[in-house]
Amino acid sequence: MTESLNSTLGTENVIWNLADLYPALDDPALAADLKNHEAEAQEIRAGFAGRLAELDAATLLELVSRLEKLEAGAGRISTFAFLNFAANTKNAEASAFMQKVREAGSRIGKETVFFELEWNRVPQERAERLLDEPLLAPYRHYLAGLRRYAPHLLSDAEETLLIEKAPAGRGSWTTLFDKVMGHLKFGPTGRSEEEVLSDLYLPDREQRRQAAAELTAGLNSQLHVLTHTFNTLLADKMIDDRLRRYPDWLSSMNLHNELQDRTVVTLVEAVTSRYDIPQRYYRLKRRLLGLEQLTDYDRYAPLPHLPTTTVPWEQCRQMVLDSFAQFSPEMAAIGEKFFSRGWIHAPLLEGKRGGAFAHPAVPEVHPYIMVNYTGNLRDISTVAHELGHGVHQYLAASQGYYNSSTPLVLAETASVFAELLLFNSQLELLRGAEARRAFICQKLESIFATVFRQVAMNRFEDRVHRARREQGELSAEEIASHWRATQQAMFADSVALSDDYMTWWSYIPHFLSTPGYVYSYAFGELLVLALYRLYQQDREVFVPKYLELLRAGGGASPYRLVEPFGVDLDDPRFWEGGLEVIDEMLAGVERDFAA
Repeated sequence: MTESLNSTLGTENVIWNLADLYPALDDPALAADLKNHEAEAQEIRAGFAGRLAELDAATLLELVSRLEKLEAGAGRISTFAFLNFAANTKNAEASAFMQKVREAGSRIGKETVFFELEWNRVPQERAERLLDEPLLAPYRHYLAGLRRYAPHLLSDAEETLLIEKAPAGRGSWTTLFDKVMGHLKFGPTGRSEEEVLSDLYLPDREQRRQAAAELTAGLNSQLHVLTHTFNTLLADKMIDDRLRRYPDWLSSMNLHNELQDRTVVTLVEAVTSRYDIPQRYYRLKRRLLGLEQLTDYDRYAPLPHLPTTTVPWEQCRQMVLDSFAQFSPEMAAIGEKFFSRGWIHAPLLEGKRGGAFAHPAVPEVHPYIMVNYTGNLRDISTVAHELGHGVHQYLAASQGYYNSSTPLVLAETASVFAELLLFNSQLELLRGAEARRAFICQKLESIFATVFRQVAMNRFEDRVHRARREQGELSAEEIASHWRATQQAMFADSVALSDDYMTWWSYIPHFLSTPGYVYSYAFGELLVLALYRLYQQDREVFVPKYLELLRAGGGASPYRLVEPFGVDLDDPRFWEGGLEVIDEMLAGVERDFAA
């Protein structure tokens, strides 16, 4: 079935070309680079460890430049290892090589950890004088940013030990999760996770119900492994936060995003205060579908008159690039490179990781995108989303390895903006009022998934992290109770949640690989809605300003990067404004239905 679908969609040959990183696992250059990177790390330590307090600006620049080059080289190898594994989670050689690279990275990190530790011990007055030196201007934000971690660093010996143990830590557990999900088959025909999830968008209710039952049964078959993995990583974070003196489970993520805790609290409170929006919508959707009760497996059911044609890959490509071109020819030209130069992996394949992502790789190469393309409208939006990331990463590469890495909250802004461009482009092509209404409803559901569902998942994470710290290891039933409570808070009585749905927390990888990540989606969506209004008001001024935001990468804090748009991230009215845009979209549908 999978091969037939790939052939029908024209994705069978949409396979990324990893040769831009390395030709193959047995490439001699790969082994040589690994060896050379380890040797360089040792030389850097021998030449600079213990001397940071006395370095002048020129010598500090030399050190930082060498470290950046080293980390970029190691990042190139680790990118190759990860991407190779992501498309082949059942391949033992791919898994073994990724673990080998992790262990090499640990040895490199052990040699270079001295830099961050010593830099954070440099007295503030001297550090500020160095940061004011013109020579160090390219690294000012990076170096200043490192110092925000000073209160959370351990001793040299402790940091070195943690780095040495890292290959057997979180990364290995998330790899186990990927392997379990990659091997897992659903239903009597042994379908993949992506195939089963795509059935939740079918018009036939019995097919949706059956897909939900198959997903639940598959997850339940491995629930003991998934629960243990989740508990282990909850405990790992609990210990790490305690050792590093983070006041809250989310503090480290906020610090990574360069956000104050108050900003995130303001965002979350604004979103949860408007749970009435999704509740109104799902009550309306129940009536539009003619159901007595809307269940969890009905949430994504297509509304009548929604275009359901399966879209081949080439048509998807054209739709996405056309929407980009209407906004910016430069953005479309960059997007075209991903399609024409083998930077995308699209087909459904045995053992391929589920979901979708964009990986920035390293500035000297280019980003890569993975999707699991099944040809529905949602998948086209996913391609636009990941290509938005890809264009952002491509433009930010000019900042260099250290400054190109964008805070997660702004990274999601680029992807969500790309989705919105596609939506408005597609909406213009629809003529019938009922088709337009159905299409707007689908977009509302996408926005709900990005804003309200992600904040509900943030509330779930908040509960389980606190419960793990207060109660100890959690049973699958206890985790499910937190899932139900936080999901029900969003839906109220608008959606009936079945017992089967209570295990669906267990297939979401963000909870494991990047705890606290999910609020970034809501941040990005609401920021995009505000930015899009500015775009509509003055397109000529907005477009170059927006592209400059993407080019800036992580060269400044989110607060500084959005200043040109007049945005105050700590003002509740800003977030409420984005929520009002969603409310207005829904109100339009409500008026149309009532007419």
